[in-house]
Amino acid sequence: MNRNDLNHRLPAIVQSLVDNVMAEPRMKHLDRVFLPSRDAIIKSIDLLRQLIFPGYFGKLGITSENLAYRLGELTIELTDILYDQVRCCLRYRENIPGENGESTNERCAECDAEAAKIVDTFFSRIPAVRDILATDVQAAFEGDPAAQSTDETIFCYPGLFAIFVQRLAHEFYKLAVPLLPRIMTEHAHSRTGIDIHPGAKLGHSFFIDHGTGVVIGETTEIGKNVKIYQGVTLGALAPAFGQLLRGQKRHPTIEDDVTIYAGATILGGSTIIGQGAVIGGNVFITSSVPPLNQVSAEPPKLKYRDRRPKSARSEIVLDFQI
Repeated sequence: MNRNDLNHRLPAIVQSLVDNVMAEPRMKHLDRVFLPSRDAIIKSIDLLRQLIFPGYFGKLGITSENLAYRLGELTIELTDILYDQVRCCLRYRENIPGENGESTNERCAECDAEAAKIVDTFFSRIPAVRDILATDVQAAFEGDPAAQSTDETIFCYPGLFAIFVQRLAHEFYKLAVPLLPRIMTEHAHSRTGIDIHPGAKLGHSFFIDHGTGVVIGETTEIGKNVKIYQGVTLGALAPAFGQLLRGQKRHPTIEDDVTIYAGATILGGSTIIGQGAVIGGNVFITSSVPPLNQVSAEPPKLKYRDRRPKSARSEIVLDFQI
């Protein structure tokens, strides 16, 4: 086959694709309301990062004198983006046509008014979110002796970025905005390997060290001063039931001052890890742990075999340290 033969095949290829798309309703979004823009939402995350941490990201040279002007610029730009995206999400929820099928009916006006109110409420909550994030920054610094300053934790730590995004997405989640909060946290997931559902409730001074592979489910509740390491899963005990479990408490509750080490798996909505408990690495927990208890897996039995020839072996007992 040459290029001309391929060109002649193109109409048949396109028609087969069209037929396939039309035959599978679960994977097409045609003749329906517009979806929100992932690119616009990701841009809003970058702008919110500049708003939450002024002087660290975006434009440099921000001073006490020009701070109000810069925050004003960011707020105006964010208001435009977030209003459009929230409005789109609400119209999606109500299945109202987008711009090509624009309608001026009452449902459109109600969605648009609700979008404006949601964005206003979201901005009113940002100072409180900043206050909590300040405790997360401090927890990251105090919890990691490798950190040289709080600036380093803000600039470099993936756990703090994932927490920052989740705390903002959680505000939209509480305001019942569909799609948008999940798009936000999945962007953080793709960047950091840390998957925190926007519905999870996180206490202040929360620290995720290293972070890769952490999973925190929708109905998880985490108290204050909690520290977790990479590979930790706070998940549901019976995900096979799927949609039948929607709206139920499916994920564990972690009380204050708990430390969970790498690779631990804690499952179940009735599972409570008591205050001050320490969960060791690679344990699998499906029942509650009392306060101030330590849970650890039994260490494996290690076997060593000296592979050197007998003539090369010494009488010295090898001191293995794992």
